[in-house]
Amino acid sequence: MTSDAPTLTFRTTDLRGRSLGLAELRAAMPRLAASDGSGVEDVVRGIIADVRSRGFGALRDLAHRFDGVEQRHPRVPAEALAAALEGLDAGVRDALTESIARARAFAEAQRPQDVTVRPAEGASVTQRWVPVGRVGLYVPGGLAVYPSSVVMNVVPAQAAGVQSIALASPPQKDNGGLPHPTILAAAALLGIEEVYAIGGAQAVIAFAYGVPAGADERGDLAPIEPVDVVTGPGNIFVATAKRLVKGVVGIDAEAGPTEIAILADATADPALVAADLISQAEHDPRAGSVLVTDSAELVERVRGELAAQTSRTKHRDRVLTALAGEQSGAVLVDGLDAAIAVCDAYAAEHLEIMTADAPAVAARIRNAGAIFVGDYSPVSLGDYCAGSNHVLPTSGTAAFSSGLNVATFLRAIQVVDYSESALRGVAGHIRSLSDAEDLPAHGDAVDVRFGSR
Repeated sequence: MTSDAPTLTFRTTDLRGRSLGLAELRAAMPRLAASDGSGVEDVVRGIIADVRSRGFGALRDLAHRFDGVEQRHPRVPAEALAAALEGLDAGVRDALTESIARARAFAEAQRPQDVTVRPAEGASVTQRWVPVGRVGLYVPGGLAVYPSSVVMNVVPAQAAGVQSIALASPPQKDNGGLPHPTILAAAALLGIEEVYAIGGAQAVIAFAYGVPAGADERGDLAPIEPVDVVTGPGNIFVATAKRLVKGVVGIDAEAGPTEIAILADATADPALVAADLISQAEHDPRAGSVLVTDSAELVERVRGELAAQTSRTKHRDRVLTALAGEQSGAVLVDGLDAAIAVCDAYAAEHLEIMTADAPAVAARIRNAGAIFVGDYSPVSLGDYCAGSNHVLPTSGTAAFSSGLNVATFLRAIQVVDYSESALRGVAGHIRSLSDAEDLPAHGDAVDVRFGSR
């Protein structure tokens, strides 16, 4: 008897004995092949044009086309939010409450302080942090339900002091055309009243450009006001939409499929390593699960644990597909220094450290969205209840970008306040520099204040 079920494949890339530069390390790492994305971009550009020209009519057609639902206006009624919270499982409510409390404590501690420097008597330069006026937060649907993403998006925006927060999540045919009730309950628990049943790229576009007021045979349709910043994870269409509206609004990042890297040595417990690799592979067939180690024996023991644990995990086919993909596998290196270099080149969204003296090793890492230290800090903790944020940079972008945090929703405004005498003290320098740059009117604008033009 034969079975069509997939079997475990978890490749090994052996870098031992090789001296590789940064570009070579990046090329050697398990990662999905880059795509030009032109087909997706064309689709998203079409959606942008449609939503901007037809407003609610376009949103209705897209909801029917992609989600199989009929809707007049995507705004979720207040009574639906209240009912979702009322019907929320008590255990889930307690878990969300704890997650919110921990995330809020960390977020509120992140808010930067205003600073003032006085370079001379009568002169001050201040940097003042001001929240954006309005944000649009996206919470995906798809293969799973993500009330935790409601928490991760909303809490830092609230901690930043954003006054107007709107949230969108895909409509569901099985829920009367509304987002999943657990998503609605999480929004209600956080006090979010403006929630829309809009999915995919069209949610990002509606937030970026707004949707003007309209009317149909049943009366007026209230507008969706544009936002200043759009955040939240999503599929390739959501990521592409965020890239195309960047500059119209601020965005957090263009998130790709989730990924985990585990830096482990011979002291690591292979059962824990395998469990954590599987936990991220569970998200998506395109998720990346990578083990970086100098122990060939550990690789074989982890491979055995993967075979055993995948046989009893719920989403076995999805996990096995992810583990077998080009984005997953083990990377063998010569020692700890080489392992750290590989991890910095990979710049993982999530990086676990399972080595001797894990805190010291973690302190040497430069590139990661979030670092999880030791056997009792799994990525699952960060996904739900650590207090950290799980909206993190993917696809190597952790080398230059940060996870979602309070600063995402703040702007630094510089305030310059000089007295007459303070300006006079640098007037000659301004004249010298403006003439050197052949911008003499800059110097004139100072000189005129002292009658020397």
